[in-house]
Amino acid sequence: MKRKSRLEHRRIVGFMALALAAMGATAVHGRSNDVSADGQAEPWKVDVYYENDTRYRGKDATGKKVGLSKFRNTIQVEADRKMGDGWAFHGVFRGTYDGVYRMNKDQFGEDAGSQSAADVRFRNTVSQSMGLASTVPFGGGLGKTTSNEALLPAGVPAVAGFGGDALVGLVYQGAFNVGLIPGVPPANTAFVDSYGANNPGTGLRVVGDRWHPADNGVSFAVPVRPCDTDSRGCRDFGGYGDRKLSELESPEFNERLDFLREVYVKKTFTLADGSDLFLKLGKQQVVWGRTDLFRVLDVINPVDYSRNNIYDELQDIRIPMWIAQAEWRMGASESMQERNFSVVWNFDKFRANNLGQCGTPNVALDAGCFFRGMANLWDNGGTVANFAHLSTGTTQLVQAGGGPALPTDAYLATNFGPGQIGIRDVRLPDWRFSNTQIGAKYEGVTQGGLSFSLNALHYRSQLPSLHAFNSAQNPFTSQNPDPTTHLIAFDMHFPKVNLLGGSMDFQSEALGAAFRLEGAMSWGEEFANTARPELYSRNKVWRSVIGIDRPTFVPFISTSRTTLISAQLFYQHIFDHEEYSGPLGRYGMPDWKNNVIGTLLIKGFIMNDRVSPQLIMARDFKAKAWVASPQVEWSFTDDFKVTVGANVKGKSDIGAWSWSDCRDCNPYAPYTQYDQHAQGLMPTGAGAGPLGLAGLEPLGRFRAGPIGAANKENEIYVTLRYQF
Repeated sequence: MKRKSRLEHRRIVGFMALALAAMGATAVHGRSNDVSADGQAEPWKVDVYYENDTRYRGKDATGKKVGLSKFRNTIQVEADRKMGDGWAFHGVFRGTYDGVYRMNKDQFGEDAGSQSAADVRFRNTVSQSMGLASTVPFGGGLGKTTSNEALLPAGVPAVAGFGGDALVGLVYQGAFNVGLIPGVPPANTAFVDSYGANNPGTGLRVVGDRWHPADNGVSFAVPVRPCDTDSRGCRDFGGYGDRKLSELESPEFNERLDFLREVYVKKTFTLADGSDLFLKLGKQQVVWGRTDLFRVLDVINPVDYSRNNIYDELQDIRIPMWIAQAEWRMGASESMQERNFSVVWNFDKFRANNLGQCGTPNVALDAGCFFRGMANLWDNGGTVANFAHLSTGTTQLVQAGGGPALPTDAYLATNFGPGQIGIRDVRLPDWRFSNTQIGAKYEGVTQGGLSFSLNALHYRSQLPSLHAFNSAQNPFTSQNPDPTTHLIAFDMHFPKVNLLGGSMDFQSEALGAAFRLEGAMSWGEEFANTARPELYSRNKVWRSVIGIDRPTFVPFISTSRTTLISAQLFYQHIFDHEEYSGPLGRYGMPDWKNNVIGTLLIKGFIMNDRVSPQLIMARDFKAKAWVASPQVEWSFTDDFKVTVGANVKGKSDIGAWSWSDCRDCNPYAPYTQYDQHAQGLMPTGAGAGPLGLAGLEPLGRFRAGPIGAANKENEIYVTLRYQF
């Protein structure tokens, strides 16, 4: 209750402060009695903006209309003042209220998700001739009693098991049963038949159901209601993931005081040699990059993708941090027009990129849903689709009682209890000096007009890494046959990363264009990797971008005003990339070894620049996914602007996103009885390694990328903006 009261208090106080600033803006502009230390009048300069952003979304992958996806109202106050003795203050304060969580609560609010366990269905990958059900409800997967009799082939009786318990009547080689470890009484297995009050079948969706159809991957239920309505799977994943309704509605009013977008003081000191030392201290954004949409060098501040995925301007979605900057402005030399050397120290407590809480309109890569669903599996258990393997080939499925062999090739939904599968812990870096982040940059402008920078940064990855952790004991028995892993179970980490890079931009008079180049090498980033026992690997990564901006006359837009055409190509290469082909599919690193994403902006100006039509397009070449966003911006007056637009996505080959999910990596029989790939993760000998059993869940999201994983989030929108 104390935390709730404090947050409500901050929210109310923050809104009151913004409202008072808005009402007092005119008076502030007119004041002249604020006097600096040198006796000169220095009034406040204040600008106040109001914006409403309303968006409507069409059908998702379930075939149902989403409806209203945003009704966000924003007040932003920008304030500047010279304070005396050369110091100056700059502040940007922003508060939002998004009504979508109450106006469309069936999709995003307290009534979202399933109304009963029967509404959430999990697949069994089975042959039609087997007579098994193709889907089961939440809690209806394979367990340890005859409650699963509906799954059995016609005429096959249940089998009386060890300890007098009844077991599912499907037998491997006539020796042991699905859901039962050989020789272990059922009471000691952690499989369950249904879930109690702590894990009901309401308020759930199947992970990934918004962006792809049901497939043969490892899907499971994920809670989608705000965390004060349903706390299942709610964790702090680095500043998001455990938000209640009021915090989702007004995300800036939180423990980190994010309504303070920028609050810093700055001053320039003149040194004895004639050079200058510029200092800036406070909560701020540090912009290193020269690119739009995707980042290469611009990684000092984390980014809030929950606001509008990757499609908002970076200046609106960077998460401000408490930072100290010092810049030595050395001036000109014989070969340089300008030289600067700066140091940046981010001494704030660590923040991750906000990927969006599951149940909200914008969840980048659908990762927040994967995280919340996996956390719920660990805490409460759940049904996992297509998991238990009825082995093909040399291992035959026989009927109980000695009947003829049945057709095989099945992967059955399975019920797991708590503490077996999922995300166990989130290892957020605590605040200490060694966890602060520091960077340096040298930049200059040559006599020929070439601008460049050299950058170095030591920081924490703002994207998480999942580490399969060592098992203290076999979850099914007191033995520990293979301590390297624990089914598909992880701890979340944020590794340290080192980055070296640079940027350059120049004008070409012959081409009438400006060129932007940026590149960076990083060490220490971690990626999912199903070819490794720990299920991740640490790799070097090279990222680069080339951008071209050219004003061009486009007659059908305007014959008197140039149209801006801006194109960018982003390239990423992962060193020591691992990808292998198994009998059933590819395994290793789902992220592409080499990938290219292209963007194109066409922006025109007509009616004395009052109307600006534009088109933004992007294509992820490896994922074969694209997005197009046409819009028209109309400034009715100098203070009032209306923007109308759409955001349309598409794809051409969803099959390319399928990837090994490591069901065949865990060390516990019967789940690894895959012919010569018998027990143990990465066994040695002939045919060692996973088979590559694959699906879209859970790793297909990294193949699809941020554009592909949002392929069903087609929207139309209207944005109103007024400056007081």
